[in-house]
Amino acid sequence: MAERVRVYMIEIATMLAVLIMLGGCRNTESAHPIKIAETEQGFLITEGDDQVMFYQRKYKSRDGKYARANYVHPLHGLDGEILTEDFPADHLHHRGVFWAWHQAWLGDKKLGDSWSVRDFVWDIRDVKILTPDSKSRALQVEVYWKSPLLTDASGNQKPFVKELTTIRVHRAEEDVRKVDFQINLLALEDDIRLGGSEDEKGYGGFTTRIPLPEGLSFIGADGPVEPQNLSVEGGPWMDFSGPLGPNGKTSGLAILCHESLPGYPQRWILRRKGSAQNPVFPGREPVPLSQKKPLVLRYRLIIHRGDANHVDLDRLQAEYNSEPPVR
Repeated sequence: MAERVRVYMIEIATMLAVLIMLGGCRNTESAHPIKIAETEQGFLITEGDDQVMFYQRKYKSRDGKYARANYVHPLHGLDGEILTEDFPADHLHHRGVFWAWHQAWLGDKKLGDSWSVRDFVWDIRDVKILTPDSKSRALQVEVYWKSPLLTDASGNQKPFVKELTTIRVHRAEEDVRKVDFQINLLALEDDIRLGGSEDEKGYGGFTTRIPLPEGLSFIGADGPVEPQNLSVEGGPWMDFSGPLGPNGKTSGLAILCHESLPGYPQRWILRRKGSAQNPVFPGREPVPLSQKKPLVLRYRLIIHRGDANHVDLDRLQAEYNSEPPVR
């Protein structure tokens, strides 16, 4: 009898411990400053009452054309301003913050074009919400690249690249918010190669389609940079600041390239009118993707109030370079 009572007491104590632990997890969840909520279209990320960004999981099109998914729009500034554009009239295939390439090759066979959204399918199979620490949350998406130009014997589209992208949103601090993008690309077939545009511009890779008001400044690590038709050197980071905030208030967005990137620091395609901003990777010459070790591309957005002088981007770049990748 005494032994049975002792066993019951142990079971009750164990159950209480589990309940306390679960309650603590719920309290931690409710207290976390960053929230990620699933919607019919995708995932809304907020901090308090402020919207930070929206990840588009469901396909979105304009009159049935330019159907795309797996991108961020809108991205918000610290005062609620929208820092990205979707379906802009000059380039209807541009969309918010996206990562895409004109060239995808299987041997000598060219597959779909994810930049221009032609013959390309994003099969988003899994989405996880991660909590790396008390000041950030992350959305991790598993995406399989497909194309109607690559099918099996039954006519089903075959995946040729596995993408694992992690989007990590940090809490806003001192007029700055950090947002990290880590894009892992693993080939699922032999001899998969990835490349940018086939012209001398070579654009492709991580891209932001931001508003381009008069007076927008382009500042790189060594000072002002003037956009050209072809790619330019700008250093590891580039800041875009101007009257982007409410009532023409100055705010900005910087793109930081992690030092682990191939070809670091990458060259930049920059535009003052009617286009997007892109640290170019890999350029017009395609590069192979491995079936064993993923290609890892890492970028950080710095959303800030004021212009480039309002934030210490050299310090933020050094800080970012010291941080390990998501495992």
